[in-house]
Amino acid sequence: MGETQHVVVQGERRLSRLKIGPKISVTTATSTEQYFDVENGASPNKSPLDASSPSGLVLQNLPQQRRESFLYRSDSDFELSPKSLSRNSSVTSEVHADDLIVTPFAQILASLRSVRNNYITLTHVPANRSRRGSATGPHSNHQPQHLNTPKLSEDSFTKLSLETLEELDWCLDQLETIQTHRSVSDMASSKFKRMLNRELSHFAESSKSGNQISEYICNTFLDKQQEMDSPTIKVEDTDNQQKNKKDKKATMAQIVGVRKLKHTNSFTGVVPRHGVETVHEEELGTLLGDIDRWGVDIFRIAELSNNRPLTCVTYTIFQERELMKTFKIPPTTLLTYLLHLEEHYGRLIPYHNNIHAADVTQSTHVLLSVAALENVFTDLEILAAIFACAIHDVDHPGVTNQFLVNTSSELALMYNDESVLENHHLAVAFKLLQEDNCDIFVNLTKKQRQTLRRMVIDMVLSTDMTKHMEHLANFKTMVETNKVSGTGVLSLDSYSDRIQVLQNMVHCSDLSNPTKPLCIYRQWTDRIMEEFFRQGDKERERGMDISPMCDRHNVTVEKSQVGFIDYIVHPLWETWADLVHPDAQDILDTLEDNRDYYQNVIPMSPTKSFCNKRTSETGDRLDNIAEDTDHMGNIQFKLTLEDDQPEDGEKTPTGS
Repeated sequence: MGETQHVVVQGERRLSRLKIGPKISVTTATSTEQYFDVENGASPNKSPLDASSPSGLVLQNLPQQRRESFLYRSDSDFELSPKSLSRNSSVTSEVHADDLIVTPFAQILASLRSVRNNYITLTHVPANRSRRGSATGPHSNHQPQHLNTPKLSEDSFTKLSLETLEELDWCLDQLETIQTHRSVSDMASSKFKRMLNRELSHFAESSKSGNQISEYICNTFLDKQQEMDSPTIKVEDTDNQQKNKKDKKATMAQIVGVRKLKHTNSFTGVVPRHGVETVHEEELGTLLGDIDRWGVDIFRIAELSNNRPLTCVTYTIFQERELMKTFKIPPTTLLTYLLHLEEHYGRLIPYHNNIHAADVTQSTHVLLSVAALENVFTDLEILAAIFACAIHDVDHPGVTNQFLVNTSSELALMYNDESVLENHHLAVAFKLLQEDNCDIFVNLTKKQRQTLRRMVIDMVLSTDMTKHMEHLANFKTMVETNKVSGTGVLSLDSYSDRIQVLQNMVHCSDLSNPTKPLCIYRQWTDRIMEEFFRQGDKERERGMDISPMCDRHNVTVEKSQVGFIDYIVHPLWETWADLVHPDAQDILDTLEDNRDYYQNVIPMSPTKSFCNKRTSETGDRLDNIAEDTDHMGNIQFKLTLEDDQPEDGEKTPTGS
């Protein structure tokens, strides 16, 4: 199937469509002597323990009956100069008419390919005489169709020549505006941020609640330069000021020196069938039998496993994928580590707890299992991805990075305000490996261990939500650039490409709540809102400005979920579905259904309904969450000086 491209000039708007045929398939190396090294690519004579065969994805057309995210809307109204005009993917359509390209670099490539094909048509130069002739392989969909076409009339020749010149001029304009220090992904990131800001401006104007939701999305998912002003403190609140000064003095003393992890949990007994002791073994086994299914009831698993969902889910995944056998991990060591890890998740934290960690781990397991990614990732990469998900929120205090920065917490000072919690999660998880009978990677080679650590760090740091737009732009640029590259094959033959897919997979799982069955999604919504409200309560007590979406007396929860889906979740999952089509279509269907549900129940005005009516409705689901909010400042992983222990057994909080 040949390539079809056309450019329509509408005032200052350009429409770029690219037809890419057929569907994604997987190409795998056939040699049994060939293995993939995530650092150096494919190499002969590697041990099977290092990796399995490399593979690539053949990218394809997408369905034509799905609502597009805001990324597919016109961007030309927001360009600052004629030389910055963007080739908009869609001007009037709300559904995919063709396979649309939105990232700037991919648009340039598509346009240059159109120029090349037009040149061949105009000159009748044989394509196979070109030095790029070898670029067209068995998966190429860009073969020009000039061989059997009749000679162009004079008018058609002139028209095509002018269109080609215009196309080339547009490419030159784009290339002239590229700054040499910026990557092609930065181009997409800047464009997406600009478009999101426009969308949020319109959303904010719709109502008072819309303004708050827009501010929340901006503050949470855009990596803005930190303002120099400190959080606003009420002048009359001198007691809070003195308390904060004392807290700062206490935490400063803990940043330096040798730190030792305190723990009490250990596993030495017979390995249970599902990794945890429970009287509900059969029912738990039935649920875990659906561990390959999207939307498994993780809350029920938590109940049946004596609130050890992370241990039993991760243990089951290791068993099913034979990771213990492949990497020679003793079952008792794995369970000892998992029990220690789960103990360091805050049981009283409403959302960022062991149930969330189990949910993200199980979700990533499902995404790794889709047909489009079969045999794509090595065993070491799979091990790293599952491990990264299990640890990605360990010892979370139930407050945001920005709260820790604003309160000058020990962690913010330790990590210089950069991905504070994500760095802390990694430090806790790797520190736990040093405890007795906890090193599950003891039998890995030195290189495997170094590579796994690098991958885990990259994946956990990618869960910092302020990096969301950057990761989305990088990911979409990679997918679209390979679509228009000539072969349509995403080769994944470098570490950067492979880790980028894994990072976005973990990020998708971390933002997967709206893609789950509605009954489960609503429970997650209740929990995240309760966690936000508790942070707002703490901010109110300290005399600080209350963060967006954290004021329990002034929030429209339903509208917040619509905005969250429209501007964050949908564009991300839409891009993931582009990569693995059709394996994520059911997930997108559920996402749209859930979005419609919340759209239909938005109240007419900002509600205290969540605090009044909704509180009574959701109280049963939150019974196990303690009402006392003081624990949010206490991070369970105590970094204490060996030579400077707190007196009288007092524990000093490290999170605030």
